[in-house]
Amino acid sequence: MTGQIIERGERTWLVRIYIGRDQQSGKRRYEGHTVHGTKKDAQTYLNGKMRERDLGTYAGVRDTLMGSLFDDLLADYKINGKCLWWAAEKVRVSLRPYFGGMKAASIGTDQIRKYIAKRQQPVTRVYGDGEKKREREYGPASNATVNRELALLRRAFNLGRMSTPPKVGTVPFIPTLAENNVRKGFFEHDAFLKLRRELPEEIRPVITFAYFTGCRKAEILGLQWSQVDLAERVVRLEPGETKNDDARTIPLVADLYEMLKLLKESRDRNYPKSPWVFSRDGEPILAFKNSWGTACKTAGLVDASGEPAKLFHDLRRTGVRNLVRAGVPERVAMMISGHKTRSVFDRYNIVSESDLKDAARRLGEYMAKKGTPEPTKPARHTTGTHDTPNAIN
Repeated sequence: MTGQIIERGERTWLVRIYIGRDQQSGKRRYEGHTVHGTKKDAQTYLNGKMRERDLGTYAGVRDTLMGSLFDDLLADYKINGKCLWWAAEKVRVSLRPYFGGMKAASIGTDQIRKYIAKRQQPVTRVYGDGEKKREREYGPASNATVNRELALLRRAFNLGRMSTPPKVGTVPFIPTLAENNVRKGFFEHDAFLKLRRELPEEIRPVITFAYFTGCRKAEILGLQWSQVDLAERVVRLEPGETKNDDARTIPLVADLYEMLKLLKESRDRNYPKSPWVFSRDGEPILAFKNSWGTACKTAGLVDASGEPAKLFHDLRRTGVRNLVRAGVPERVAMMISGHKTRSVFDRYNIVSESDLKDAARRLGEYMAKKGTPEPTKPARHTTGTHDTPNAIN
């Protein structure tokens, strides 16, 4: 039901307009207006108000700014224990600069398609002021990245629609881009060691942790000592600290345990108040893109154009593959790496060329134990067939 007309007396009608559901109770919410005249007048009034509501021009919703909807979105992430740091970064870097000053009622699919087109172009961002001012170029956003941003935009609109009173009258159609999720990059052990030798000292523990556990970069860089239990030799990620909001317990192999033990001793000695497991002089490590690129080139891990051929995310794929190769049950490996669905996990458990060569070697050894089979002789062909009445004998 989108509206009601209730007779209240002679030529007096109560028009009730459906404006959405209460965010707390889920009950339907209506606004009432009294119309004097015929029932046709009341119906005309109701139709006009419903049209305004659906177009987002209804009183109370036409002036809502997208910046307000983004604030509500982040508040929703916080109070529900969702992955706030991830959503806040997407809103700060991409969504708010483009949509923040726009009225929600003015945004339709055309504006959203323009946003998509902009995200698919290279961008230059400026950091700092005065003499410290510098520029950094970024390539086009992937379809997967844009889809995650559009999902946040859709959620912001839906929260506004479900508010009481509603902050938006309608949610525009937000398209979804096709994604190519085939992942191929990974590290063989010798390549990992070469890269680690060339990286700055404070970054080496970061990639070592990724190589052994398959954790995401943001999870690693945000790791604090309160999450590390050296006595039990585990790292615990609580709900809201991971991308999919699930808690995880990550066991520490001997190499990781010794590495974290040394880091803890160094922290206690030099920066006892720092909560960060991986830090630069006690401060959190925010990025190391330049160091990564330089180390890749020095280690010879480059493509045909001389650009770095490895991504940090390749360590996550490698960590998953290492767990499976080590004989860890796949369900346990998924719990350690934080993969929620089997389809995504399967894309990360990639077979490399060396795996294929090893399979051929094992097959050869197996067949050798059985002995060399006699070569297959070609079939002898004759004219006609024996089961044909007119065959030549």
